[in-house]
Amino acid sequence: MNHVPRSEIFDDVYFSPVDGLAESRYVYLGGNKLPDSWKGKGEFTICELGFGTGLNFLAVLQLLAMSPVDGRPKALHYISFEKYPLTKDVIRGALSHWGALDLVLDVLLSKYPDNLTEGVYDLPIMEGVTLTLIIGDVNEALPKLDTQVDCWFLSGFKPSTNPGMWSDIVFENMARLSAVGTTFSTFTAVGYVRRGLGSVGFDVQKISGFGYKWHMLVGTYDGGEQCA
Repeated sequence: MNHVPRSEIFDDVYFSPVDGLAESRYVYLGGNKLPDSWKGKGEFTICELGFGTGLNFLAVLQLLAMSPVDGRPKALHYISFEKYPLTKDVIRGALSHWGALDLVLDVLLSKYPDNLTEGVYDLPIMEGVTLTLIIGDVNEALPKLDTQVDCWFLSGFKPSTNPGMWSDIVFENMARLSAVGTTFSTFTAVGYVRRGLGSVGFDVQKISGFGYKWHMLVGTYDGGEQCA
């Protein structure tokens, strides 16, 4: 599909050519049991590895808007890491395919900086919602993060072409920032990712994937050392 951007660096698409929005809802929202997971929470923190086009963030914003007031967290903090940020024009070109996202896409792009360089950008998106974009290498930036994460979106490019994102440093810091009950989901089911997450205390499950993908991984941090 012409609207699906592709990374030449990582030889991979940014989202499923089958239906990227449906993929986001299935893998990341459904995989982390949202909106149920944030019900009754004061502040709920999502940490994403791989902001890309921002599609997952917009899927979260749309879900938040559709949820009843008493079913939303009082504050949503969405933290996302990205090494190679896209421009506003590329993002709009990729996501304007979904008319249902027009409102939240306009909100995002009104706040999205024109020239992103390495660093941390705290962007107040709307009342009760903050987007923190961290531009740089996740292996250097994630160890500097100091906040409790409620759920993880592991949405970087495929491990075979982007192995640096699926590293022991990433897994160890995910465990450091997680509490018992923190969840994660990812489109991949590669063995070393499954074992790496299991070795730092995540109870990892392999479930049916989206579209042409046979499997994906979901899990919950239980604080113990185990191998999946």
